Parts: sequence; C-alpha cells; structure tokens
Amino acid sequence: MKILVTGGAGFIGSAVIRHIIQHTQDSVINLDKLTYAGNLESLVSVLGSDRYAFEQVDICDRADLKCVFFTHQPDVVMHLAAESHVDRSITGPAEFIQTNIVGTYTLLEAAREYWNTLEGSAKQMFRFHHISTDEVYGDLPHPDEQQESDLAKELPLFTEQTAYAPSSPYSASKASSDHLVRAWLRTYDLPIIVTNCSNNYGPYHFPEKLIPLVILNALEGKDLPIYGKGDQIRDWLYVEDHARALYKVVTEGKVGETYNIGGHNEKTNLEVVETICEILDELAPRPQIGSSLKTKYSTLIIHVKDRPGHDRRYAIDATKMSEELNWKPEETFETGLRKTIQWYLDNLTWCNNVQDGSYQRERLGVLKEKEA
Repeated sequence: MKILVTGGAGFIGSAVIRHIIQHTQDSVINLDKLTYAGNLESLVSVLGSDRYAFEQVDICDRADLKCVFFTHQPDVVMHLAAESHVDRSITGPAEFIQTNIVGTYTLLEAAREYWNTLEGSAKQMFRFHHISTDEVYGDLPHPDEQQESDLAKELPLFTEQTAYAPSSPYSASKASSDHLVRAWLRTYDLPIIVTNCSNNYGPYHFPEKLIPLVILNALEGKDLPIYGKGDQIRDWLYVEDHARALYKVVTEGKVGETYNIGGHNEKTNLEVVETICEILDELAPRPQIGSSLKTKYSTLIIHVKDRPGHDRRYAIDATKMSEELNWKPEETFETGLRKTIQWYLDNLTWCNNVQDGSYQRERLGVLKEKEA
C-alpha cells in the first residue's frame, strides 16, 4: 500500500512511519507542516528509504492537499496531524480550533474529492483513519470518590460506546473532529475508521509533555512540578505499541468502526514522576552532595496549583482491539518507561535540537487570576 500519514514528523506520527518502513513493505508519504513539535530528526532512520517521501504542507491548505493526493495517489490516509497539548490549548485555543477542526474538515474534503475519482478495487480499498484521544470522553470516577459500599466494585473504563464529554479546548476540538469524520461516512460514504488512544510515552517525545519534561528537568537539577496532589490517573501506552495497533486498525479494521487503544497501565501522575526518579537514580545518579538522601531525584519534586478543568482519571477498555484485531501491548509501564529514560539519556543531542528556543520547558496553561 501507499499510506499518507499527516503529522508524520510528530511524536506518534514518526513512530507510525518508522514502524511501516521498518516492518512492512508499504510506502509512506509524510505530510507535515513542521510546527514546533514536528521534527524530521525523528525520522533519520527512514529518510534514505525509497519507500518514504516528505511533503511540507499545512492540512488547512486545500490546494496543497489536492496536489499531494493527486500526485502520490495514496491508498490510505492516517490522520495524526493535530495540536495536542492541553496546557497550550488553555492559553491559546484558537490554533486548536484551526488545526484540529478546520484542518480535519479540509483534509476530509480533499480526501473525498480524491476518493470520488477512484474506481474498482482502488475505491474499495481506500480508508481514512482518524487518530484521536481518550480525552474526548471527559473523565472517569476516581478511586478517592468510591463509597465504602462500592469498594469491591471495579471502576468503569472508557469503551467505544462511552458518551463524549470533553473538558478542555484541546479535547473539545478533538471531539469535534471525531464527529466530522463520522459525519463524512454517514453523509458521503467516505470509508472512515476512528481510534481513540490513552496517554502515549516513549522516544522522540517533545519535552512539553509530562514524562520527557520530568526526565530532562531532573537531569538538569530543575524543579519537577506536579499539578495539585498529583493524584490524577492516566492509562499509559508505549508509543511503539500504539504504532503497531494503528497499523493493525488501518489494514484489518472495519469501515465505520471505532477502536479504543490503551496500555492497561493506570498510574497517578505522582507515581509516574516518582518512578522516573527511581530509575534515574539507578541509571544516572546525581553527584554526591551531603547525605545520599539529598542526591535523590525525588527531592526535586514540587507541587504547584492545578490547571483549570483538569480531568481526574482516564482509563481505556481495549477489549475490542484484543478480541477483533488480536492486538495487545507488548510493554508494561515499567519496561516501557525504562526504555524511554534510557533513550533520552542516549539522545540528549536530539532533545537540544528539537527545542528551537521558543519553549524553555516553562509551565504552560496558567490563567491570570481574573480569568480563573
């Protein structure tokens, strides 16, 4: 197949492209605007392949999209291009509306125009795979909220039937894009598939997100800020497991279906940060300063004011992926996190290169008092 991947220079998109080039015989067209979080250094291992091509294009540009479709003639679209950081969406929602909603609409129309020109098996084969987030579902009950009479009951998980209840400008924009994609199937018969994933982590992650931010701050002896008590729970999915899942869906999934992809790893934010500190104590111990306790990375942890509208718990039921597509994550949180930390220790040059100076790992998403 020839697969068009939007946002292919980003964190998840680059993992998908590396997987396709390294583990399949398919070709890839990487379509990316190259914003602050997109970097072609994440694709160095595949740049020399004759099955890889790159187009620097904004998904909001209909004319350029049309040119890409009719030049490359893709069999499949995997749509990952998106603004994705909740904190940025709080202080600058306009970009999220433009990219995630208007951009998805523009891409859908370009794909539909192209699809309508196809005939026979090419038309039957075509897929538009929209990659989304579990954050569209809002949040789930938290263990702290359980009554004594309910302690024996399992807490609910997000399923493919969970109603949407987004909390942030980011998740609302992704929910909107999900609805658009499904409407293009219902109204125009465009063959779409939707996936919603839990929190990804792994190599090549831009250091505004929790895990790479904590790793790099810790190595530099900077504060490790945790929102509120750090009791927010997330389900963590290793990015290479996600890439395998996405390829499974686009090649074996059914048109019109939604698939939830999770890592079966519920952890509080505080647990995540403390585990990073423990692994760093082993792999890159700090210089001895006084007592050994003072050299522990965990002494850098501080608690800061929580962000507005912070969801308390996300957790995905990935039974459908397991039963229908025979997919399960290969990494546990512990094995995946150790691999991730070792990768950052071995690739500090990449970390320095992707930070262009516009972002210095400062806290984002803080509202002024009168706004809050």
